[in-house]
Amino acid sequence: AAGSCRRRRLAPLTQDTGRFLLLAVLIAAYLSAGATVFSALESPSEAAAQLRWNRTLHNFSRIFNISLPELRAFLRSYEAAMAAGIRVDALRPRWDFPGAFYFVGTVVSTIGFGMTTPATVAGKVFLIVYGLFGCAGTILFFNLFLERIISLLAFIMKACHERQLRRSGLLPPNFRRGPAMSGVGSLVGWKPSVYHVMLILGIFAITLSCCASAMYTAVEGWNYVDSLYYCFVTFSTIGFGDLVSSQNAAYQNQGLYRFGNFIFILMGVCCIYSLFNVISIVIKQVLNWMLKKFECRCCPKCHKSSARLGRRNAITPGARLRRHNISVDTDGQYDSDTEGRRLSGEMISMRELTASNKVSLAILQKQLSETANGYPRNVCINTRQNGFSAGVGALAIMNNRLAETSDSR
Repeated sequence: AAGSCRRRRLAPLTQDTGRFLLLAVLIAAYLSAGATVFSALESPSEAAAQLRWNRTLHNFSRIFNISLPELRAFLRSYEAAMAAGIRVDALRPRWDFPGAFYFVGTVVSTIGFGMTTPATVAGKVFLIVYGLFGCAGTILFFNLFLERIISLLAFIMKACHERQLRRSGLLPPNFRRGPAMSGVGSLVGWKPSVYHVMLILGIFAITLSCCASAMYTAVEGWNYVDSLYYCFVTFSTIGFGDLVSSQNAAYQNQGLYRFGNFIFILMGVCCIYSLFNVISIVIKQVLNWMLKKFECRCCPKCHKSSARLGRRNAITPGARLRRHNISVDTDGQYDSDTEGRRLSGEMISMRELTASNKVSLAILQKQLSETANGYPRNVCINTRQNGFSAGVGALAIMNNRLAETSDSR
């Protein structure tokens, strides 16, 4: 009882719950900060535009002797025509096959610009069913793309890592991948760092956006900043709809432009989707770091015991009891040196000793067997050195793919 701390009294509050609550608080603060900034930036412009519009409306009503209610009714009819896709200037048809294909592409990719929407009841009902399966299939495609891109990056970065080891003399010049890989401790379990993957994806996303913006500036007539803004809004599937490409009636080299537009949007959405998932892993690491900094601040006994005991004991009899309290997505290590072992004054049973050291005994037997057969292998692998952890959905795909890539080399 003397060594118990506040963490044991709050045992139901798991690490996942704490991370979820902390993330919710940070997102709420992030949204509040963003709303404050955008309100300060855009509110004066909105007020000035409203003032100009009211002045124009009254001047038009006075000059042409039209009452304001009649004029407002006419403008409401014009707004309804715009919602149906009718413009003053001639545009290409919205619902011919190319226009409909562009529309379904924005639906299944969850971009949803909003410049084209179904107006009939049958079209709206069909959209519900079509979007349900289309969005699910597209998300699966994005996950598979993420799996392929992570496999490619892991292969390239591991090849660079092997080349660096050869230059430093840690690998023989005639080294080949295969069974001999198990004898090289520096390559066993090696995975690329999450920060390196994030950097490569970020550079690729920026390069892709710059190339696409150059095309939109030349063809659509937008300035370069607006083109970059459109690329981010589109590639991130936010899809405001204030700027939409390929909406004019005709273009020079129209077929080539539409094909390039399709390729840029497809690659951009896949790349930004992968980048978002990698950034979410970094955010998760930051949350874990913040939780470790915040916990047990009010308990001086924890700090004294952790400072006094610098090395974790090999015997952890309480592992069987803690097994139900550790979530699947934890970091696989305890938060402090005092957690996961008994105090010196507590008794343990032989059953607990055997259960807690079952894995350690198996590893020891494997080491002895490999040493006896002449194939020593370093099994103390820090599989979490790269920063990728277990997760759900796309995060699990990245972790599993990296593990498979490392094991197959």
